[in-house]
Formats: sequence, C-alpha cells, structure tokens
Amino acid sequence: MPYNEILANRVREALCYLPNVEEKKMFRGVCFMVDGKMCICVSGDELMCRVGPDVHEEVLERNGTRAMIMKGKVLKDYVYVNKNAVKTKAEFDYWVNHCVAFNKFAKASKPKNKK
Repeated sequence: MPYNEILANRVREALCYLPNVEEKKMFRGVCFMVDGKMCICVSGDELMCRVGPDVHEEVLERNGTRAMIMKGKVLKDYVYVNKNAVKTKAEFDYWVNHCVAFNKFAKASKPKNKK
C-alpha cells in the first residue's frame, strides 16, 4: 500500500521551518529525519510518531492511536496515528509538535558500515 501523499505533504509543510530535514523512504512510506534523527513518518494512511517513552502511555489514550509493535515488543518511543485522528490543524499540530520536541532528546541511529 503506497503512503498517503496528502498526509506527507502536510508533514513537509509543517517541518519546512526547520533547517535540517531530510526525507528517506522507509517503513513502506516516507520518513522525515530532523537533525539526522527519525522524527515522524507517513506509512500508508498513518503517521508514525516518535514521541518518547515519557509520554507513550499518555498519547496512546488519544483516539486513533495504536502502539508500534516490532517482533512482539512494544516500542515505547513510537505510536501510530490514523489519518482520521489528524483531520484538524490542532490535532495535526499536536502530533508534529510532540515529535519535534522529542527529537531534541532522541538518539540518532548508529551509522551502518557500508562494505
């Protein structure tokens, strides 16, 4: 399933004020890297938001969210947010602002050795 271009364009517009944003194709969609760290992704009709472990349980209580599970384990830094939960600008901005705020504290992935 291709990623939602409308949702991706909203993210692009929301992040355009930041100086160091890069797009990478991953997670069956597009991921927006801020300062070399994964910040927010569009996968299918969902946002994959990197919000951090301190607010993980709190944000999962919001409508249209679900935990990110990889190999049977809940990843506490991430949640999926359905496109229907970000219809308004206020709802959308809530998620983008959480992702950008956590990005300052997030650790970057270690570079992979290319052979």
